[in-house]
Amino acid sequence: MKLYDADASGNCYKVRLFAALANIELETVAVDIPGGAHKRPPLSELNPLGQLPVLEDGAQVVRDSQAILVYLAGAYGGLAWWPAHPQGQADIVQWLSFAANEIQHSLCAARLVRKFGYALDQAAALAKSPGVLALLDKHLERHDWLALGRPTIADCAVYPYVVLAPEGDVELKPYNHVARWIERLEGLPGYLPKP
Repeated sequence: MKLYDADASGNCYKVRLFAALANIELETVAVDIPGGAHKRPPLSELNPLGQLPVLEDGAQVVRDSQAILVYLAGAYGGLAWWPAHPQGQADIVQWLSFAANEIQHSLCAARLVRKFGYALDQAAALAKSPGVLALLDKHLERHDWLALGRPTIADCAVYPYVVLAPEGDVELKPYNHVARWIERLEGLPGYLPKP
């Protein structure tokens, strides 16, 4: 399997992190984002949106980090990471959506502006970030993990942009339950350190 990857991308890190935790072997292919390689063939043929990550597994091509997590967990991760029952799947997917929406438009956007100079509304991203972290912290006050009482791809989807939030000038210190969750995740066998 090949993962078209950019080391500094939190979305690519989600996939690398899960693969490391689940002991799934991936060949990573570095993509020159500043040079625009993701917007040209052959990558634009794999993902017309011109975004990373992209996974190639034989003839199967999967784009979007959340979709790749579901694919890898379902195909290679076993029931521990992606359960067979719809309620467990729904519990996980709601956190994948949280990562793709609330976190993307707050913690991630703030980092993209601060670290990479993206033309996004940093003030709006910074204004949204405390509410997103407070919601996460409240959930983690009652739960060790985001879904099913154990590590799942939900944790792999949410963790990267939370732990990278200080790169966008978002403070994590007020969120004690988030800090303990970060420690638990970083203590898992196979943990892959942040880029």
